[in-house]
Amino acid sequence: MKYLLDMQFSSVVTSPMLLLQLCISTLHYILASVFSTVCYWRTTSPVVDQRKVRNATTPTSVNYHFTRKCNYKCGFCFHTAKTSFVLPLEEAKRGLKLLKESGMEKINFSGGEPFLPDKGEFLGKLVQYCKQDLQLPSVSIVSNGSMIKETWFQKYGDDLDILAISCDSFDEATNQLIGRAQGKKSHVDNLHKIRNWCQQYKVAFKINSVINTFNVDEDLTENILQLNPVRWKVFQCLLIDGENAGESALREAERFVISEQQFQEFLDRHSSVSCLNIISMRFLDCREGRKDPSKSILDVGVKEAICFSGFDEKMFLKRGGKYVWSKADMKLEW
Repeated sequence: MKYLLDMQFSSVVTSPMLLLQLCISTLHYILASVFSTVCYWRTTSPVVDQRKVRNATTPTSVNYHFTRKCNYKCGFCFHTAKTSFVLPLEEAKRGLKLLKESGMEKINFSGGEPFLPDKGEFLGKLVQYCKQDLQLPSVSIVSNGSMIKETWFQKYGDDLDILAISCDSFDEATNQLIGRAQGKKSHVDNLHKIRNWCQQYKVAFKINSVINTFNVDEDLTENILQLNPVRWKVFQCLLIDGENAGESALREAERFVISEQQFQEFLDRHSSVSCLNIISMRFLDCREGRKDPSKSILDVGVKEAICFSGFDEKMFLKRGGKYVWSKADMKLEW
């Protein structure tokens, strides 16, 4: 099953506790997400039914959002830079080990921009630990690609199964409007460069696109086929209170939202693309229109943390959450 992780200092205990949060994705209709929030310890919590703890779902696939910081300013962002905190490496490893012991098979690292902390070295050490020490079948990353260097592939590429790069348009002017850019650097040129590195260093290449008012009428078929990713994950932009909508939000994403009909027309236009994977953005336990995190797995353990979720296993499987995610099993032609 797919879960989301985050971290933060406790705001109510006398000495700061380092929290690695297990934040669980609510999958609605054929919906899911790779985004999460930074969570805080709660002083009061409902009594946990121990029967539910014993029968808790195994966290097979986990998304770990270990940073909120990002060098891009995408207007629809659902995981904004409300804090710069990053959990210390050894505490992060401890949480990952707990997840492995509870049944995790796939870990996906995201942010924010995961290559920002220590110029990608923090991320590289986590990737290396998950593959070499925990021996996970699949280790993947979602990135905007702007901070990735070839030297990173040379050092850590053997331990990475999948690298997903976010790209919403192949028109640079559109990317600028969206905020998917840094200065005058070409996001598209960088995408092609990373695609070549993935081929060279034997890392499966994936593309994520958020469909919004600025790109909904585009036809990306030719460019996607040229890049030939193993998966093209297409997200519909939605609003989440406190992240990209509402008084406390750092983004105002209302102008990016499209209708269900517009999203369907985009999907119909790209129906010939065999690697297309459809996701409509839903995050954590969002049943009340906001992100509701669980307790920390470092404090209560994985099984009890899962019990605070709104996870829908059937919808996770229906939307293709379980797939061939180890590059050793993909039989790709390098």
